[in-house]
Amino acid sequence: MNKSEIWKNYRFPIILLSGIMIGAVIGVIFGEKAKVLAPLGDIFLNLMFTIVVPMVFVSISSAVGNMVNMKRLGKILSSLVMVFVITGAIAGVLVLVVVNVFPPAAGTSIHFAGAEMEEMSGIGEMVVGALTVDDFSGLMSRKNMLPIIVFAILSGFCVSACGGEDSPVGRMLNNLNSIIMKIVSIIMLYAPIGLGAYFASLVGEFGPGLIGDYGHAMLVYYPMCILYFMAAFPAYSYFAGGKEGVRRMFKHILNPAVTAFATQSSIAALPVNCEACDKIGVPRDIRDIVLPMGATMHMDGSVLSSIVKISFLFGIFGQSFTGIGTYAMAMAVAILSAFVLSGAPGGGLVGEMLIVSLFGFPAEAFPLIATIGFLVDPAATCLNASGDTIASMMVTRLVEGKDWLEKRIYKENSMGNTAAAQAAIAETK
Repeated sequence: MNKSEIWKNYRFPIILLSGIMIGAVIGVIFGEKAKVLAPLGDIFLNLMFTIVVPMVFVSISSAVGNMVNMKRLGKILSSLVMVFVITGAIAGVLVLVVVNVFPPAAGTSIHFAGAEMEEMSGIGEMVVGALTVDDFSGLMSRKNMLPIIVFAILSGFCVSACGGEDSPVGRMLNNLNSIIMKIVSIIMLYAPIGLGAYFASLVGEFGPGLIGDYGHAMLVYYPMCILYFMAAFPAYSYFAGGKEGVRRMFKHILNPAVTAFATQSSIAALPVNCEACDKIGVPRDIRDIVLPMGATMHMDGSVLSSIVKISFLFGIFGQSFTGIGTYAMAMAVAILSAFVLSGAPGGGLVGEMLIVSLFGFPAEAFPLIATIGFLVDPAATCLNASGDTIASMMVTRLVEGKDWLEKRIYKENSMGNTAAAQAAIAETK
């Protein structure tokens, strides 16, 4: 890419990280005096927490409400959901092992001894709280994110059944979604200042060692991404198409992976993913369903990063990241964030808010993991987008049988022989 393309693709992350770095420098220079900037950071937090509830409800309910009749998708959709959930669970198990062996917050200098954590619910209460609240007013609180999502999905299905996007309510939801996302875009213009001020205060309080704490988390995350790419992806490809599936995957996966890493966008990598699927031999109808849905719902890299963030916060707040209940909750939140919230605009930040809310962390935790989110985004998007191509191979195997690739190769050879025969006939003429 030339300089203009780099700036276009990385403009906001560059500005945001520049704001954070400037804030960190101010914190180093002025020390405790930099805490005077804390209110500027608190304003950003309050704005984000205020918009999150309407954003989640309207974006999800409008997306579901716009769906047309999906019955014809049948086996493709059921296979797609199964592949997305299983690969996300595998990613979750891997990262749970890694963060227990190499805790991302080990030796951290950040401590929030004065911050009060809310008590995390028990398993039974989590199940009830994951689905419902006891009063409609409870849906207006960011502390009840899962019930909001469930209610939004239910509302969207009902809108779809009563006329969809062409109904008055459907049109209203779509218009509201545009308005809310405009509000979010305006709030995000303040993000470099807000997060910069927050980190000036944070570094002023905890010292320059804070920067090294993020470096340790990156040393945990990036090697884990490489491991997942080199171990899990070949295993998935072997399930999908045997040795030939693995060979074709490695031959054609690099373009989607590099494109996603460079642009930090699964959507931007869609055309390259389509080309890779064509070359691998994935049927077009499966490709056209799996790739667009995968770009917003299949996020193995995001599952890995979500649990790293959760483990990091547990370490920061002096909590033990152990126990079946804690692991199950972390897995559920990570997969939910990847499977549902990434399809909503601003899904990464919403997922981080969800982590803060469900685990009872105080508001100060949000900027910490939001920063980790920006630092891990290139590698996470790389796994997310390139994983969509492999997911389409797995869905094809489930839909068309284990010999789908052999049939494709036979068809390619037949077409090649026919073309060669036609060329020979043309030469004789």
